[in-house]
Amino acid sequence: QVQLVESGGGLVQAGGSLRLSCAAYGRTVRFYVMTWFRQAPGKEREFVAGISPNDDSTIYGNSVKGRFTIARDSAENTVYLQMNSLGPDDTAVYYCASPESSFAPLKITPDNYDYWGQGTQVTVSS
Repeated sequence: QVQLVESGGGLVQAGGSLRLSCAAYGRTVRFYVMTWFRQAPGKEREFVAGISPNDDSTIYGNSVKGRFTIARDSAENTVYLQMNSLGPDDTAVYYCASPESSFAPLKITPDNYDYWGQGTQVTVSS
């Protein structure tokens, strides 16, 4: 059974940084696409970042490019999201997601992902 567990959210002032963690159980993160999405109240779930298993290539949502970094630690079987220069628009629940198949490509729409964590709240005050 696959379980993804996010942590690291919290309250931070604008301009600050946070690092989110996604610990995976029941799967080895280096063999699968791993992604981060976020959802703010009243908005659709938005792609934030993703990392591919084969070459560690990454893609980012336009609103976070240059500020967020996704990385994988195979020893810890964990995926991280380093978030810098945070602003109030980054306030959301952040989710880790991964597909069922190790052959699935990295895509930016949430319906491509089968496993989701419970989410971690990030709140940025102005």
